[in-house]
Amino acid sequence: MKLEELKIAVLGTGANGAALGADMIRAGLDVTFIDQWPDNVEAIRANGLVVKFPDGTVETTQIDALHLCQVAELKTPFDIVFISVKSYDTRWSVELIKSALHETSVVVGLQNGMTMDDVADIVGSKRTVGAVLGIAANMFEPGIVNRQVYRSGTWITVGNYTGPTTSRLEEVRSVLSYAASTVISDDIWSSKWMKLIANIPEMLPSAILNSPLLSAVQVDGVRAVMDEASREAYRLASELGVTMLPIFGKTSSEVPDSSQYALDLLDAVLESYSLPDTRVAVLQDWDKGRRAELDAFNGYIVEQYRRRNERAPVNEAILRLAERIEAGELSPSLENAELLIKAGT
Repeated sequence: MKLEELKIAVLGTGANGAALGADMIRAGLDVTFIDQWPDNVEAIRANGLVVKFPDGTVETTQIDALHLCQVAELKTPFDIVFISVKSYDTRWSVELIKSALHETSVVVGLQNGMTMDDVADIVGSKRTVGAVLGIAANMFEPGIVNRQVYRSGTWITVGNYTGPTTSRLEEVRSVLSYAASTVISDDIWSSKWMKLIANIPEMLPSAILNSPLLSAVQVDGVRAVMDEASREAYRLASELGVTMLPIFGKTSSEVPDSSQYALDLLDAVLESYSLPDTRVAVLQDWDKGRRAELDAFNGYIVEQYRRRNERAPVNEAILRLAERIEAGELSPSLENAELLIKAGT
């Protein structure tokens, strides 16, 4: 099938989903946006999707955007559905779009966290594609994306949940290549673990401090806490048999056979995917008054250790601080630095 003949949907058109989907549309592909934020849908319908780049360039793309309730009105199934919702919204969103799939459709999780199992549980392993994203973007106003990394610096890895590379997976790679450098992984589970290890030290700690990542890592004592959380995640991955793969442009020779690799991954995030004002996804959620993906990051590590009758004390302490913020007992603030540092002891 020609790429232009594919019916594609992006379900969840916040910063990442909208930015990537707009690039596909600008390449001439047939892409439908579906979103749960009514104001975002209406803004895109009225003004197009506006994408702003660091150099001041602005792109406006006209897009067919639907509200969630309009999924029931769809008559023609999609060949590829990209899911770009929060990890805790995965199951219901896949259930929602299931009626708009056919036998050879695939659902691609453009998400942080280990959501592939949830997708496969609903649509089947043969229709599940995992993805790892290297992108930095935010959306604070409906219909307006601030893309902090150019297309040339954005990368995506995709892979089938099970089985060898298929023609459909090649199509997924091809359509995403209009938005990022995209490659196929034969071991997408391990690939997603690499991104998870990179996310563990950055997401919750910098959000707890209410600071952009580059500022948070400079607070005395905080980098040591981040590094210990990374080591706990690396140790778990090793015990689970995860293959340590090169990501962020690294080569196989740059993958040390030790937990130093976990620290190297954070360094890569700091060097290549962070601007002075880059606020991590967890902090962006808190800025908007929303709950964050705690269970997708440090919470996932804590739960996996628990299932093994073991503990990850640093990740657990970080998670508890974040839970106190979501419960209203604490506010994100640099004043939490002392509490965060205690988490590493």
